[in-house]
Formats: sequence, C-alpha cells, structure tokens
Amino acid sequence: MTSQHTVFYDFSLLSNDDLYLFNEGSHFHLYEKMGAHLASHDGIEGIYFAVWAPDAERLCVMGDFNDWNKDSHQLRPKGQSGIWQGFIPNLGASAAYKYHIQSRYAGYRVEKADPFAFFSEVPPKTASVVWDLSYDWHDQDWMNNRGDQNRAEAPMAIYEVHLGSWMRVAEEGNRSLSYRELAPKLAEYAGNMGFTHVQFLPVMEHPFYGSWGYQCVGYFAPTSRYGQPQDFMYLIECLHQRGIGVILDWVPSHFPSDEYGLGFFDGTHLFEHSDPNQRIHPDWDSLIFNYGRNEIRSFLISSALFWLDKYHVDGFRVDAVASMLYLDYGRNEDEWIPNKYGGKENIEAIDFLRRFNQEVYKGYPQVQTVAEESTAWPMVSRPTYVGGLGFGMKWDMGWMHDTLEYMSNDPVHRTYHHNKLTFRMLYAFHENFILPLSHDEVVHGKGSLLAKMPGDDWQKFANLRLLFGYMYAQPGKKLLFMGGEFGQWSEWYHETGLDWHLLDYPLHAGLQRWVGDLNRAYQNEPALHQLDFDGGGFEWIDCNDAMQSTLSLMRKGHGSDDVIIIVCNFTPVPRFDYRVGAPREGFWQEILNSDAEDYGGSGIGNLGRIEATPVSHHGRPHTLTVTLPPLGVVFLKCEDL
Repeated sequence: MTSQHTVFYDFSLLSNDDLYLFNEGSHFHLYEKMGAHLASHDGIEGIYFAVWAPDAERLCVMGDFNDWNKDSHQLRPKGQSGIWQGFIPNLGASAAYKYHIQSRYAGYRVEKADPFAFFSEVPPKTASVVWDLSYDWHDQDWMNNRGDQNRAEAPMAIYEVHLGSWMRVAEEGNRSLSYRELAPKLAEYAGNMGFTHVQFLPVMEHPFYGSWGYQCVGYFAPTSRYGQPQDFMYLIECLHQRGIGVILDWVPSHFPSDEYGLGFFDGTHLFEHSDPNQRIHPDWDSLIFNYGRNEIRSFLISSALFWLDKYHVDGFRVDAVASMLYLDYGRNEDEWIPNKYGGKENIEAIDFLRRFNQEVYKGYPQVQTVAEESTAWPMVSRPTYVGGLGFGMKWDMGWMHDTLEYMSNDPVHRTYHHNKLTFRMLYAFHENFILPLSHDEVVHGKGSLLAKMPGDDWQKFANLRLLFGYMYAQPGKKLLFMGGEFGQWSEWYHETGLDWHLLDYPLHAGLQRWVGDLNRAYQNEPALHQLDFDGGGFEWIDCNDAMQSTLSLMRKGHGSDDVIIIVCNFTPVPRFDYRVGAPREGFWQEILNSDAEDYGGSGIGNLGRIEATPVSHHGRPHTLTVTLPPLGVVFLKCEDL
C-alpha cells in the first residue's frame, strides 16, 4: 500500500533518445511524454509528471489531491536534461494541479501551470487539470479525402469565427454557447451558407478573455470556457461530417506575462529572451519566445503537431508573422539588437518558421499553413527549398486595406482612387493569397463592414454586396469574419453575440442570400477557383475606365473554354448599353447579379442572358452589350460551355 505522499522515481516515459532530441530541438511529439499522463507502474495506476525547469532547485506537484501542499510530492531531475519527473500512484484524471518551483536563484518561489497541460480550470482559476484525450472519432471520410478540399486548386471560402460571441443565450445571462451546443448550429449554418472552412480565433487557453485568445498560455489545451477537450473534438467532428474544414489561429509570436504562465518559469527567462530589447513585445506588452533556443523549437512545433494529431485540425493561420521576422518590429531605433550580420531580420525566427512548415507538411501533407504577414517579405508562401518560408498561403493585407479604403469613398470620388482596385494585380501571383475581410477590420472603432460603406441604407447594402462580389471575382481564396455576411451594423464586440435578429429585415436577409450564392458559385465554377494562384486564371478586359468607375475582367479554369466574365459598376448610376469585349460568340448567361431583388437590389439586369455580337472590342473578337446595375456586379458565363 502506498502512502498519500509517495512518488516513484524509477519510472519514466522519457527515453535517452527523447532527452537528446528535446535538447537538440528536434523532438516534435513532446506532448506524448511531457506534462501529466495517465500511466501504470508495477500494476499501479497513477499519473506521470514531467516538466522542464533546468534552473529549479526544488520542484513539487501541488493539487487538490494533496490539499495544495507545496512540499509533499517532489519531482526529481532526469539526468542533465533540465526535466523534472515523477510518478504519483493512485491518482487519476480530473485532478487539478500546479508545479511549485523553488529556483536556485535568490530563493525565487512560484506556482506555475503546466506548459503541456491538456486541460485547465475555467478562468479566472489557473490550475492545470489531468486529462485523458481518448475520443472515438467519426470523421474518417473527411480525413481520408480532405486533401481534395485543402489543395491549392480547390475552392476555399473561410468563415472566421470567435467561439464566445458567434451566438449567445440572452435569456441565460448572455452566456456563450458550449462547444457541443455550437457544433450542430455552426456546422449547419456554415454548410448552408456554402463556406468550405471555418477558422477559429485562438482556442488555446488564455487568461484574459478580452485578448480574444491571442494572449495564450495553454499551447496544448482548448479553453475550458466552453467545455472539455472531447467537446471541442465533437465540434470539429461535426464540421468535418458536414464537409467543412477547420483552421486554427495559432500564436507563436508572443505570450502573456501572467505569473502562473510561461514567463520567468524557473526563476530565469526560460521561454523568453533575457534581454528586454528582445523579450518584451512593445505593441502588446507581452513576452517573445526565444526562437533560437532548441527546447523552445521542440515545444512550439510539438504544439502545432499536437492539434493536427489529437484534434484532426486541417491547418493553421499563424498570427503576427511580421512581428517574428523583424527584430525592429514596433521598436524605436535604439530599442532593438541587430542580428549577427548587422541586419534587422530575426534569423532564429526565420529558421523556426521554416522548420515548423517543413514538419507540418511532412507529417500532414493534406493540411495548409497560412501566414498573416503584413509586409513585402518575399516568398512567404513558397517552399523552403527555394528559399521561402514554406507557408501554403498568405493573407493579402494590401488588398484588404486598399479595397476597404476605396469602398469607403463616396462614389463621386472613386474615379480618383481607381488604382486602389487595380494595383493588386501587379503582385497578385507573387504569393498564394487569401483575401481576408477579417476581425481586425471591424474592431477598435473601425466600424462594421456595412457601416464603412457610404450612402443611405440602400446604398450601403448595395456597396457591401458589390464589395463581396468583387472579392469573389478576384483570384485568391476568400475569408469573411462572422457577421459581415448579413450586414452587422455594430462593430464586433466579444462580450455579445451577433445580432441575428437583423435577418428579420429584407436587406440583411438579402445580403446573406447573396453571400451564400457567391460561395456556391465559387465552389461550382472551376473558373472562379482552379487558378486562384496562377496568372493564367485571370485577365483584365478593361481596367482603365476610371471615369465611369467600372472594371471588367475574366476568370478562367483549366479548360480553354472555361471562362467567366465579371463586370463591376462602383457608382450608383445604372449603365445601359455598356460594351465589354468577349472571347467567343453565343449567349452569355447572367449567373449572378448583386442587384437582383432577391438580394435587396433594384432588379436592374440583363433579363437572364446576353448574346455576343461579332464585333471586335477590347482586343477580343466579340462584344457583349451589358446593362450594369447601380453599385452592382454581374457574372456572365457562356451557355454553350
């Protein structure tokens, strides 16, 4: 019989190879060995603990199982690895615990959550929780075929979601939905709307809800605010069963300085840099990982592979990549330390990002990694073997800012800003771009997408329909933050749910119907998605009609006859008998018109189709005489194709 204070030290999940690879920076499945694991030793069930704290002098496990005694259950170092370990018998899942660390420096003592914890107490509580991640998955069809949905030539229409504010229960104190409550509702909604993927703002455990998850401490734990790990697995499973991929926002760029977290972990700057010019992130007052330390590389890449392995996720959007690439990011001239060559490039972070992408695609070639990178850093979405960072895709932040700036202008002034629409095509195929209308554009006083649009209410909705139509006409994958699809009036606030009651009003319902039809056309028409990353899939017809603020273009698929013509009118003046060059004869069907009455428009259009005339125009052998609706966009496809 073991006593309540027994700790066994002759049992370990860590082999000598594990220790070597960890210290070398090449162990990318640390979650299988580090943290708290249910185990059996000599026929006795219990929990094996392992934590990295090389400068600890004494380290104990404290928890609800020992009345939070800071001294009773001491771990011991595993050789010279810096890892402390021990097996506590007769202890099971659901036990809450922390590590009590006494540093060898100045008697520093601190209580820390487990960096490898699979689950945590509900904030504001901060203890880690022992958890068994076993789950009986029912998404094998998706997992076997997801490569078809995630490949570069597939349509990707991404719905960006904040879990805590997509939908709330007003009659129950405005509480957020749980993972399991959210699962069927979100899967049905996203599926009915034609979205191919859902991207969650960070779900990793974080102390401050107002950070939206971007200040995370639990790199291996979904937040307990909405349920248990298996509940989050169920949410992912429901989305997969509906044919919808799941992308997680992942934040290796910084972490908060809360005492129980990763900062100053063992009385030293273990996870972060020791020099304040490299340690503190000036924009967020947070801490920056020491990417040059081998063990940090093992830790972070293990986190990424963990979500792919245990949670079946289909990709990552990596936040704030620019802040990782540049040593002077957000700093004054005297506040940063140059690299060994005297430059501002963070060589260690570059090496880390490349290794991250290599390991993700090596182990999970059917997923995608996406960079939020806001500068002109070259070859972000190009393979590492040609000198790129190795991401699969990159957000086109320039398109987002230019387009929103253009659309916010009163139409009478748009003629003077026409280049905001056309400039993108000078660089559109330098990277594999996603066109984002993300959460960042509808917070901090920027207003909602609908509120940004000029004019009266009818014109605001028409402008927003036009914006979405232009977005889907452009080459690149698509991303839209929740609420934008039905015209949320107020800017996003994380403490309230979306204003779903607005769908009782025809203009909002019409806008939602338009986005759904755009998504379905984007999926069903190869010309709109097959060559999103290939210059052969795009051709201007006329990009120079600034005086009338119109644009006409062609999108093309692999087939030589697979062509769709899109014409945009960025003024509230209908344009009749507007001539557009066409590549072939026949009748061209109006497959989409943002001004249709079903969408809340005025109903001006082309009576379903237009016949091309054999008159050369815009350097093409035929001409379409188009009726352009006010603040509208029309999509035309030859009926003979």
